[in-house]
Amino acid sequence: MNDTIAAISTTLGVGAISTIRVSGDLSISIVNKIFKGKDLTKVNSHTITYGHIVEEGSIIDEVLVSVMKAPKTFTREDVVEINTHGGIAITNKVLELLLLNGCRLAEPGEFTKRAFLNGRIDLIEAEGVMDLINSKTEKSRKLAINQVNGEVSKLIKDLRQSIVEMLANIEVNIDYPEYEDIEQITIDMILNSVEKIESEIKNILSKSEDSKIIKEGIKTIIIGSPNVGKSSILNRLLNEDKAIVTDIAGTTRDIVEGNLQIDGILLNMIDTAGIRETNDLVESIGVKKSIDLIDEADLILYVLSNNEKITTGQKEILNKLENKNKIIIVNKIDLENKLDLKLLPSYVSISVKENKGLNELKNKIKEMFNLEKIEQSDFTYLSSARSISLLKKSLESLKSVKQGIKEKMPIDMVEIDLKQVWSILGEIIGQTYSDELIDQLFSRFCLGK
Repeated sequence: MNDTIAAISTTLGVGAISTIRVSGDLSISIVNKIFKGKDLTKVNSHTITYGHIVEEGSIIDEVLVSVMKAPKTFTREDVVEINTHGGIAITNKVLELLLLNGCRLAEPGEFTKRAFLNGRIDLIEAEGVMDLINSKTEKSRKLAINQVNGEVSKLIKDLRQSIVEMLANIEVNIDYPEYEDIEQITIDMILNSVEKIESEIKNILSKSEDSKIIKEGIKTIIIGSPNVGKSSILNRLLNEDKAIVTDIAGTTRDIVEGNLQIDGILLNMIDTAGIRETNDLVESIGVKKSIDLIDEADLILYVLSNNEKITTGQKEILNKLENKNKIIIVNKIDLENKLDLKLLPSYVSISVKENKGLNELKNKIKEMFNLEKIEQSDFTYLSSARSISLLKKSLESLKSVKQGIKEKMPIDMVEIDLKQVWSILGEIIGQTYSDELIDQLFSRFCLGK
């Protein structure tokens, strides 16, 4: 990290302003080489200076340059941000001049990586930065900002602190048993502390189950036989003609996708090809995709037609969905009833044509995923698969500690298992990490962040 890096931090294209970010020991002096205006090496930290970017005396652009000196910067290095007029040619030219004068092009996420390696943020906060950039709903923004602000990290740090205090008491009792003025820690006291930590971890994990829904949304597929109204339901829910609707069976041959928000939660809607036996090669591929998606979906909307008798094939699909998150939709209730409703465990009746029952469908989804509970949440919990899996691992290690206590293992053996829990929790916030993990994590960031 001894070199100075540069990258475009705004979307490359036509716009009012583009920002090129520079970070490293030589950032101020390098930018000063191509800047005409005040001497940037002499300006105060956290100030903006007006001037021009020049090349061999020729003006490239009129700019505003922000100078921020270490350590009070995002990377804890000297940082310079050049605000140019938005435009591909101008932005690329300024970046080119920086690279020619001693900067290296930053790797994806390298600014945030440096912030982590320099102790500015921990891993949870770093993941929160990426989640904040990618957030698509107000709830996902709240979830991410709590990570960025360190609220989520505090949960883990408090758990580690409780374990450290316990370990310290154990160490004192082992090393200095002759002192009468120290608190004599007992097995019961350790067990009570361990059970309290276990309860706190379970509470965090319980809350974190909602994070996947907030962060990624609910993958929702609409399946059913041809002409039961799947595409019409998609279009009505999205309030746009996303899918082609005709009276011809097999019109939808590939998946059609769209997004819908219910109480601030994103539903990633997928309309599939009608499931039926067909000799058409293209349609049969679409049908296979529909069936394959059943095992991938968080929610399945299975559509039946009110004016058609249930078929053997539809019964087979119902059996396949028995243990899945599903809502059976009976469409076309405006037509004569021919469907034996007694065969269905539960269902929502709708008429897309008459715009009936769609609110009931949305309410059913809200109920199924406890969206009203999520609405009242404080959003202070883990959201990455990495951190959640590590927290589950720490919970398993705590069970070993409890088992050791119940089997009356020596206190120093219990201490070893407690240190393991403390270490695993440290991995969540990045107190311990591997270079491979760090490289993989930050490679998913965009350039310039």
